[in-house]
Amino acid sequence: MDTELPRPHYLTVDGIRVATYVFEPTHQAVGEVVMCHGTPWSARVWAEVARHVGRDRRVFLWDMPGYGQSITPDAPLDLTTQMSRFAQVQSLWGVTRPHVVAHDIGGAVALGAHLLRDCGYASLFLWDIVTLDPWGSPFFRLVADHPEVFAQLPDALHAALVREYIAGAIPHGLPAEQLDALVQPWLGGNGQAGFYRQIAALRPEHTRPVVERLSQVRCPTRIGWGADDPWIPVEQATRLQQLLPGRPDLVTLDGVGHLAPMESAAQVAQAIDDWLGEFA
Repeated sequence: MDTELPRPHYLTVDGIRVATYVFEPTHQAVGEVVMCHGTPWSARVWAEVARHVGRDRRVFLWDMPGYGQSITPDAPLDLTTQMSRFAQVQSLWGVTRPHVVAHDIGGAVALGAHLLRDCGYASLFLWDIVTLDPWGSPFFRLVADHPEVFAQLPDALHAALVREYIAGAIPHGLPAEQLDALVQPWLGGNGQAGFYRQIAALRPEHTRPVVERLSQVRCPTRIGWGADDPWIPVEQATRLQQLLPGRPDLVTLDGVGHLAPMESAAQVAQAIDDWLGEFA
């Protein structure tokens, strides 16, 4: 599995350097796809899928401020701000009406940019997204209420906690080197502080205005979910179906947890190919 990204190109959004990445096809692109990651991930989770989709299309990714190569000690990391940044990044890329593929809180960010910031999409494919209440595990809420305490953990204890937390999203496991790559950005002084700071910034009240407007989504949608997702049970996918216009199709992947783009990249890539093929 190749989870390497192209060299980042940095854009400045709200005075913050944001790492972005582009996969370019070797021939004329037949469309544009934007992929949005969640927490505590980065654009890396989409790398293999993006490389596959990028054979025929231009694929754009970003590390949201607070994640991956965009970890910064001072930037606001709440979802409302990320929604606005996502709209700005698309404008800076020069993309209009892209196909958007989003995972975890990336789904809330993409939906918020569409519904609250008037971003136009050709289509929207939502994977295991954080949007509907309830969300946030007891551990997540404990950290959110005491980030300054967790930020003072000894390095080794913090590293073990982050590794265990990330592994908990993936009940059937990932190869050690892939798990290491997901943990690594959160190590060291800025990484450790950033890990707890981004959790503290994520609040369900920032997704509720999006949920109230789900019936107003203005593009075709499809939902993808890991059948064994331990963080957001697949029952939420069925609820999401009922709230989106046209009761969109639901793709469920057996034996897959919360991190489908890495756990089962081939199946996710095929599902996205099938979806995009409907717009050819």
